[in-house]
Amino acid sequence: MDAKGAERITDITNILTQLNDRLSRIETALNDGREPAFQKEWYTVAEAAEILSKAPFTVREWARLARINAMKRPSGRGAASEWMISHSEIERIQNKGLLPRDL
Repeated sequence: MDAKGAERITDITNILTQLNDRLSRIETALNDGREPAFQKEWYTVAEAAEILSKAPFTVREWARLARINAMKRPSGRGAASEWMISHSEIERIQNKGLLPRDL
């Protein structure tokens, strides 16, 4: 092998090493211990609103108007209840949208 061939092999080896290092850094950044977005089984209105990129008022109204499947749970403030939205319902909303309106 001539000097040019050896130089090309060295260049290619350096490029592959740099790419491998970069890929390792990307994998480390992706797996840095952050929890996946959907770890919980139930979400509050505020959490669901953030996941769905909507205002909490909008999500609360969807629940009140039965546009999404949600349930109320005691909030610890007297007789007041708080809407809770399940993980599967958030996935359904993201994939299929809101439930049809009752006419």
